[in-house]
This record gives sequence, structure tokens and C-alpha cells, in this order.
Amino acid sequence: MEKTNVMRLLEQKKIKYTPHFYDNTMTDGESIARVLGESCECTFKTLVTEDGNRHYFVFVIPVHLALDLKKAAKTAGVKALAMLPQKNLLPLTGYIHGGCSPIGMKKKFPTYIDQSVTTIDKMFCSAGKVGAQIEVAPRDLINYTGAKTADLTKPKEA
Repeated sequence: MEKTNVMRLLEQKKIKYTPHFYDNTMTDGESIARVLGESCECTFKTLVTEDGNRHYFVFVIPVHLALDLKKAAKTAGVKALAMLPQKNLLPLTGYIHGGCSPIGMKKKFPTYIDQSVTTIDKMFCSAGKVGAQIEVAPRDLINYTGAKTADLTKPKEA
């Protein structure tokens, strides 16, 4: 499989990662975790939000949980946040739904990773395209993205 921009960026910084590839028709994070043979607790999705004043924030959370927008807004220091409309994702970040990575977006946005990441020694996130994930040490991803960790999640609604 070909290297993604995310992989090239990590290599430039000499950050160790392991690439994983899967069927690119799959975009559901929980299914991807199963295919990779990994737990949902260490498989993360990248979500982009906006505050209504054209300020954008990136949140990286375990795939089996939902982003708690109230907690996220408090963490980001804004009154309220909404999910970025899917049609705006590619022009803003350079990534499509299902292939959004906290690494290598067109611009650098404030990034927050769920605090559960501090309890694991490896994590998986998108490698920047559907069908590709990277396995990386959480500390390396936090350092690379300049992310802060916080309590960001709530259970998914059925």
C-alpha cells in the first residue's frame, strides 16, 4: 500500500508508527477496530467542530464513544460548539469523512484528545485516508499535534 501524507509527516519527525490497511468501504470506527483486532478503547476517531465565529477545534476520541459538545466547548474555552458540516470537512482540513486525521490538516487547529489516551500504550487513528490507520504511541501523537488531554466523551446514544 502507498504511504499517506500522515505517514510521511511522521517519518520526517522520526516518529515511530505502524501502518494498518483495511477495506476502504468501511468507515465505522467500531468495525475498523474489530478488523484490526484491537479494542475500541485504543482506536480513535477525529472530529472537527466550530464555534459559530469561524474558530475550529479538533477532538480525538475513542470510536465507541460520542463527543460531549458541552465538555468540548468548556475545554476549548468557548460558549458552544457544533459538529462541522460534512461538506465543509474536505475544504477546511484536506480530509474526507472516514479519513480525517489529527496529523497533517491544511491548517493547525487547537486539538484535544480524550484523557483515556493517558491509560494506554498504543493508539490507532486515521492515516489520512479511508482504508488506512496508523498505530502510534499516544505521547508521540500528543507531542506532534500539540494536543491537550481532557474529559471529552459520553456514551453513544442508541
